[in-house]
Amino acid sequence: MVAMWVTWNFEEGAEIIPNDRKVEVAVVQGPARLILMGERLALNILARCSGVASRARRLRSIADSCGFQGIVAGTRKTTPGFRLVEKYGMQVGGADTHRMDLSSMVILKDNHIWATGSITNAVKQARTVAGFSIKIEVECQSEAEAMEAIDAGADIVMLDNFNPSELELAAASIKASLGAKKQVLIEASGGITEANAAEYMVPGIDIISFGSMTQSVPHVDFSLKIAH
Repeated sequence: MVAMWVTWNFEEGAEIIPNDRKVEVAVVQGPARLILMGERLALNILARCSGVASRARRLRSIADSCGFQGIVAGTRKTTPGFRLVEKYGMQVGGADTHRMDLSSMVILKDNHIWATGSITNAVKQARTVAGFSIKIEVECQSEAEAMEAIDAGADIVMLDNFNPSELELAAASIKASLGAKKQVLIEASGGITEANAAEYMVPGIDIISFGSMTQSVPHVDFSLKIAH
């Protein structure tokens, strides 16, 4: 027998504009004791997930207004123990979740490269473990590093902490060098926020990832009130 149930007044992902008034988003029915036992946990999850979804929606809207055809994505920078909630928020908001966990894709960052001696070594060692079915992405600080990664067999290159003009030039140069002979995705990341996102939505970029989609995100304020 179900002790409690929830009736939602809005579809999942709907935009709610309070306009300085309280909006009833759902009705919870059941014994008051059980409702109050679960109140804070439920509100915390709803507030956090809605905050992530709201930022994801705004970033996707910026991309659409710029005519950007690429993917707007989050990153792996999620709260410990809360990854599924935050990834779900990204998805509801219209963003890509990026990799769900460490087994979804190999991402080689500076520490991996330093530990193996070079980008080429890192990619080749990763491929022996990942096999043919898992993609390998390499974080690159320059166009030369991106080309080394591509030559070593990377599937995705992340142009990290480029400014917008550098990013556009590097992406165009990489695409021109590859021509039609090899399909490699180019991701932009690092220092990209909601405030400057439009500047980075340039031709040649396939993916823009935002750590800010989950970091420092304001929660949406929800409360629960017993009818009386």
